[in-house]
Amino acid sequence: MDVAAAPHIPVLLDPILDLAAPVRGRWLDGTFGAGGYARGLIAAGAEEVIGVDRDPSVFRLAEGWRDDFPGQLTLKEGRFSQLDSLADGPLDGVVLDLGISSMQIDVAERGFSFQKDGPLDMRMSGEGPSAAEIVNEASEAELADILYLYGEERASRRIARAILAARPLATTLQLAQVIASVMPRQKPGQSHPATRSFQALRIAVNEEYDELFQGLAAAERALKPGGLLAVVTFHSIEDRMVKRFFAARSSTGGGSRHAPEVTGPEPTFEPVTKKAVEPDEGELAANPRARSARLRIGRRTDAPAVEMPQPRDLGMPVMRGHK
Repeated sequence: MDVAAAPHIPVLLDPILDLAAPVRGRWLDGTFGAGGYARGLIAAGAEEVIGVDRDPSVFRLAEGWRDDFPGQLTLKEGRFSQLDSLADGPLDGVVLDLGISSMQIDVAERGFSFQKDGPLDMRMSGEGPSAAEIVNEASEAELADILYLYGEERASRRIARAILAARPLATTLQLAQVIASVMPRQKPGQSHPATRSFQALRIAVNEEYDELFQGLAAAERALKPGGLLAVVTFHSIEDRMVKRFFAARSSTGGGSRHAPEVTGPEPTFEPVTKKAVEPDEGELAANPRARSARLRIGRRTDAPAVEMPQPRDLGMPVMRGHK
């Protein structure tokens, strides 16, 4: 099976395989999607790949090719935070691609896109509160916090006031029009004025930052000594969380000339990438979606897993009233 034939192109797959070489043993692909990472890992030498996705609809896309890998591919519905239990045994590697799939954006009924009219849903799993419930029931302050903290939208208060004045809102285009009405006119080459707001709502609906936070800890528990954790992020908040996680997990505490040395737990990871790996010109030409992607990889040590720090210590945005 040709990896390049996948309808959804796996981002930064080649650097992952190069840095993980030789690929062997049991791997878990925490964002299975169209299966590009899973097929790439198996082709590179992985004996088994567990494909996990919280969106059960993606598994239908694998029906035409999964039988090409008898005994090598297992598909499970689940979240990042469940990785260690879904792994059902020690892992040699975990791959997490935090980008939203173009397959989800392109389906108007899923409600992810401000360019296609559909219901305000945005739920990856189809469960829990939808974007419509948040938009129509949250207070102005709550909406403003979501837009600012999760989408880094500077006009969050202005947009929140406009949403309250216009609700109830039922469709994606209705919401996009309300947002655009209070934003500067879009100039050629600029992103749509609703881009950050839709990102923020999607993250809130799917609890993406909390899932990443819990998923990093779950991967630490699931990986065997020498196992690799590879995370592909697509915006600064995610990359900051992953960077700080690896920094915290590869340090014993340290000290400085201004403060005494603090002895902490033994490092649970050692860095494989000293800085984030970005796509090269060839990948960008083949897949412009990869432009904002950043890859960080850490190798598990033999130290026991330790308790996670507070979310704020990783730079995770936290809504008011939450720890």
